[in-house]
Amino acid sequence: MAINNLLFDGSADADVTIALAHGAGAPMDTPFMQAFAKGLAGHGFRVVRFEFPYMAERRENGKKRPPNGAGILLDTWTSVIDELGADNLVIGGKSMGGRIASMVADDAGVKGLVCLGYPFHPPGKPEKLRVDHLLHLKTPALFLQGERDSLGNREDVSGYNLSSAIKLHWLGDGDHGFKPRKKSGRTEQQNLDEAISRLADFVTAL
Repeated sequence: MAINNLLFDGSADADVTIALAHGAGAPMDTPFMQAFAKGLAGHGFRVVRFEFPYMAERRENGKKRPPNGAGILLDTWTSVIDELGADNLVIGGKSMGGRIASMVADDAGVKGLVCLGYPFHPPGKPEKLRVDHLLHLKTPALFLQGERDSLGNREDVSGYNLSSAIKLHWLGDGDHGFKPRKKSGRTEQQNLDEAISRLADFVTAL
């Protein structure tokens, strides 16, 4: 599968490349995705973003459509990894993008995995868990999660059985996009800055 919509930030000479995929409902150039790409590039990494076929199509014709089937999503991630090379590559992304990355990480032999708001279950369906493959994950992983994430909050996730390869970092009062409530005393920017800093430290330690 040809991937022709790669978006690069940071130096091409960087020691480590971080590839990030978008979530189910929004493209690769949202303010959230931009913040991580620019922030991580500022830490000395090369950051690559791409879009799954359904989102690339939406960019062309403006028509909203649901995500492609799992097979196409997995194949797209595999093609991106093939193009970039797995050796010094960390993969991940926002919500669905990170979830699909977590399903190919071990087989691809990448250096690490980063999930920005992992969708532990579908909206409003906490009984339908998406954690089976995470029990056996071997790739070093960092999951950055808002404490109030409606797809897996701090209380819920504490009861899940997850691989010891996964480090969880909770962002104060954050929702699925890491945004806290005003009454918490925290700001969205604080949570984004903290998440980017934690992610940079994680990748550096690899």
